[in-house]
Amino acid sequence: MEVTLSRFEEVVSALEAGTLRVAEKVGGEWKVNREVKEIILAGFKLGAVVEMSQGQFSFFDKETFPVRRFKQEDGVRIVPGGTSIRRGAFVAPGAIVMPPAYINVGAYVDTGTMVDSHVTIGSCAQVGKHIHISASTQIGGVLEPAGALPTIIEDGAFVGGNCGIYEGTIVQEGAVIASGVIITSSTPLFDATRGEFLPRNADGRVVVPAGAVVVSGSKPISKGPAAGSGVSLYCPVIVKYRDDKTAGSVQLEEFLR
Repeated sequence: MEVTLSRFEEVVSALEAGTLRVAEKVGGEWKVNREVKEIILAGFKLGAVVEMSQGQFSFFDKETFPVRRFKQEDGVRIVPGGTSIRRGAFVAPGAIVMPPAYINVGAYVDTGTMVDSHVTIGSCAQVGKHIHISASTQIGGVLEPAGALPTIIEDGAFVGGNCGIYEGTIVQEGAVIASGVIITSSTPLFDATRGEFLPRNADGRVVVPAGAVVVSGSKPISKGPAAGSGVSLYCPVIVKYRDDKTAGSVQLEEFLR
């Protein structure tokens, strides 16, 4: 697909305005907009590397992807201290970004969400409403291949500190990810309430069910020479589903808003 600079500018501006998204939920299922991702990728070829230095800090990046500039009327609370939000990322009015944080191109961060200190939100990641992404967590980016769904965190979820949610994982509404949990496309997710591993979806992605409370766990090696050795492998575990007690423990402090 041939992409002109004017077409790229049009799409990136729409992404920043929130009128266009890399992925959306349609009929209960997430669908990727492949063309948008292809246009984002084309932007790297269209732009030359230029100097973007600020004060004593030197930066050199593609001229098509400068840091976004926000105004007070945008309604986003960005606390001073080293945050960067790249062009082509949408951050809704009412969102809060604590320093330092990084939000990459194509990402979508909806209203009422707090992006805490040292959080990175990767390219094209979709983050819903009223979510707390706690300190030092990484939400992985999925820019290539263009047809691949990005990492998705749905409305009302809570992601604890030092987590890593990668490779197109879908965290459904209201789920709670405890501190230190890592989830990738190859991570087995065990549901202790049912006594079984959850199957991946039709696209081979790990899906954390709505309202699930996930903590770090392990599973013993059961095959090969190490079977029975007592050695275990990392495994995130659903220990329960969200209830009033859980909701109270992860409720966002309204006075911070």
